[in-house]
Amino acid sequence: MEGSINKIKTESKVKVFIGKLKKRRNFSLCVWLIGFAIVWEIIAFYVQFSFRTPENYLPHIYDVIISIFTVKNGSDWGFGIVLQSAGITISRALLGFAIGIVLGYVLALLMDLIGAVEKVAFPFLMLIQMIPILGLAPIIFAMTNNVDVTRITIAAILTFYPISTNVLAGFKAVESEKRDLMKICAANKFTIYRKTMIPSAMPYLFTGLKIAAPLAITAAILVDTLQGGESLGCLLSQSLKGGMSRYIFWQIVFLSAFIGIGSGGLMGLIERIVCPYKYKGSQKIRKLFLKFIRLFKKKKDIECVVIDDEATQINEA
Repeated sequence: MEGSINKIKTESKVKVFIGKLKKRRNFSLCVWLIGFAIVWEIIAFYVQFSFRTPENYLPHIYDVIISIFTVKNGSDWGFGIVLQSAGITISRALLGFAIGIVLGYVLALLMDLIGAVEKVAFPFLMLIQMIPILGLAPIIFAMTNNVDVTRITIAAILTFYPISTNVLAGFKAVESEKRDLMKICAANKFTIYRKTMIPSAMPYLFTGLKIAAPLAITAAILVDTLQGGESLGCLLSQSLKGGMSRYIFWQIVFLSAFIGIGSGGLMGLIERIVCPYKYKGSQKIRKLFLKFIRLFKKKKDIECVVIDDEATQINEA
């Protein structure tokens, strides 16, 4: 009897534990990653026993991780070259991302304020989005005759569309009662947008940012493969053609995936700080962030006081 009772208690504890896991935000992501790794390794074992050079087709994940520390390109550390190239690519993507955010937000404001702008601009937004990146890049390069400008412009264009459409959707989603209430209070358009429209559209902005951030990284890498120079896409192309170890190719693939997922996750974290009301438990993250800022400012104030005291003592001496 006691054994059956203990068994029921154990089963209930397991069910409660599984239920808590399912409620966790990153549980589904972990499940997908584990499932992906298992499928990858099964195919990698098949490739290992079917081909002479399995690293050219599909290496094991642990082989790629080991190659980070062992593979060299001449006398240089292979992964060090990858990180250097990644820094150059990310800097261009970030610049294009920032330009796309500003232009997309301004256009969304104009489209919401002036109906004629929405009717004219929206079809062009759809048209630009339908053109493939690899087809758009040569057109922009022919217009600018500058490789770096082309890379930044492509990243900006891919950021521009999700930001403008999502922010516009956020403005449209604001209840008419809120607008009417602000008008009854004799608020002008600037006050209405500052107090009501822009705060209400913030979750929609972050939805656009979470879509646009990985797109900007992907666009920068893809455009880099078409042109030379120091960049992640160019290094990807060289390693694929046999110019260096094939493991460098796989390092770039994994690093690119990590950067893309990380950029989307970073936008989600910023959203939890800026819009804590949208998520349960985000108030704690916001409080920790504000506490860190206060401690940082306090430390800076103490440093300034110490420097002033030292300067006073030197002057007195």
